[in-house]
Amino acid sequence: MSSSIPETFRAAVLTISDSCARGERNDLSGPAVTEVLQQHHFSVIESRVVADDHAAIQKAIVELARKSRLVVTTGGTGISARDVTPEATLAVCGRILDGVAERMRREGEKKTTFAVLSRGVCGIYGASVVLNLPGSPAGAVESLQAVIDVLPHAIQILAGKTEHMTN
Repeated sequence: MSSSIPETFRAAVLTISDSCARGERNDLSGPAVTEVLQQHHFSVIESRVVADDHAAIQKAIVELARKSRLVVTTGGTGISARDVTPEATLAVCGRILDGVAERMRREGEKKTTFAVLSRGVCGIYGASVVLNLPGSPAGAVESLQAVIDVLPHAIQILAGKTEHMTN
């Protein structure tokens, strides 16, 4: 990108939460993630809430990835029996970006030792990046901020813009 105006990328936010899907709790993480994405020149084209259900998560990721270049999930990355977001993400992604998830945990550990319990992954579905964030608003925002600087480059590479960029 030679222009000083940042490129805008289409993104989608997927909140995974049984209680939000049942209408028992308001989704706070999805809107918080949306705000950070918009501050970093992403156009959030859709936000959706699904239950902690493997098949529903897979289906939503695929549908959203077909419309956007970045799908950010929030929730379902912990260690409880219902936390299946990483497994659903791995089931649809052909390749994994281990370093992205590693950076989120490494940065998160600076604030809480519990960050190492997050099982979120980052992968590629077609020409889209799929990123799993924790379910808490603070954890989701902090994790996204830890990696948001590398996401545009990853998206550009997947779009075929393979010339090397300098930092």
